[in-house]
Amino acid sequence: MTPVPPVAPGPPGRLLAPVADRGNALHPGAWWLWALGLAVAASRTTNPLLLGLIVAVAGYVVAARRTDAPWARSYGAFVKLGLFVVALRIVFSVVLGSPIPGAHDVFTLPELPLPDWAQGIRVGGRVTAEQLVFALYDGLKLAALLICVGAANALANPARLLKSLPGALYEAGVAVVVAMTFAPNLVADVVRLRTARRLRGRPTGGVRAVLQIGLPVLEGALERSVAVAASMDARGYGRTARVPPGVRRTTNVLTLGGLLGVCAGSYGLLAAQGAGYGLPLLAAGLAAAVAGLRLGGRRTLRTRYRPDRFGPRSWLVAASGVTVAALMIHANGYAPAALHPGVVPLIAPELPLWPALSVLPGLLPALVAPVPPARAAVREEPSA
Repeated sequence: MTPVPPVAPGPPGRLLAPVADRGNALHPGAWWLWALGLAVAASRTTNPLLLGLIVAVAGYVVAARRTDAPWARSYGAFVKLGLFVVALRIVFSVVLGSPIPGAHDVFTLPELPLPDWAQGIRVGGRVTAEQLVFALYDGLKLAALLICVGAANALANPARLLKSLPGALYEAGVAVVVAMTFAPNLVADVVRLRTARRLRGRPTGGVRAVLQIGLPVLEGALERSVAVAASMDARGYGRTARVPPGVRRTTNVLTLGGLLGVCAGSYGLLAAQGAGYGLPLLAAGLAAAVAGLRLGGRRTLRTRYRPDRFGPRSWLVAASGVTVAALMIHANGYAPAALHPGVVPLIAPELPLWPALSVLPGLLPALVAPVPPARAAVREEPSA
């Protein structure tokens, strides 16, 4: 009998994080739940150290689990947008003033006189260190929210996310998927036509060149639209089932009422004093919206090819974000001063121990989420 050669052990992290494929890929909704949990945590504090920790957690997970897909490159744009928001918030505070009193003058701008009906509004004047620090804290909070959303955009496949929409939202999801598919094609057509004109020695700038390039681009878009419409019609898109009027009215009431409850509950969670009513209202709104969407899905005759399922790893990723949000909301009850450092008097912020530890569960996706194939190959090179 021929002896069987021993199997070489894989990388030590493979037990927790296998190589991603179509069978074990994470549900895109899990990434969004994780990112929204981090965003809720960021909305509960103005401590720049905690906000920096939340951004660091999101950035580490993105760096560890981001693929090479085009949408995965959007994280850097969100980081730049966050920095722009911080700078813009400080500029507005300097130009328009701030209600925060301060004793440490930094500089003074010429103040613009305003009419009596504009009382309470100031343009120019004293600029204090306290108002600059307050604007910085507020801007960092908004930037952290944007970066968390950018992490979800970089990790979740948008086409798969829209494919997972319930049947009641099927038409809207297909429209968005078609738009997302056509936009890169339009850009590629413009680049191809400009390159062709440049090789022929023709100008690529100016109104005349834009008009000459725009016509072939529109013709190509029209041809693709006709081809997609024909393929969708051949597959039975748009055919609906008959639903009794009572079911339709119940669906509308549940869906609209549930979405209003979700909006009100989300506002309560993001507001400073709305945690008491925000969570129950959000849960009730989600339940009503889900019931309405399930009823509305009865009128849509559709099937899913290889549907995405919420597996154990998806539940772990989603639960890590929910845990971070719940722990940070709880921290507001026992350490409000640490989560919201004061600016009058001006003091240096400190990193509270337990709220900082509450953010660390957000690193769980970097351990349990499947590793993209390209990153797995790089990880295995040293052992080859």
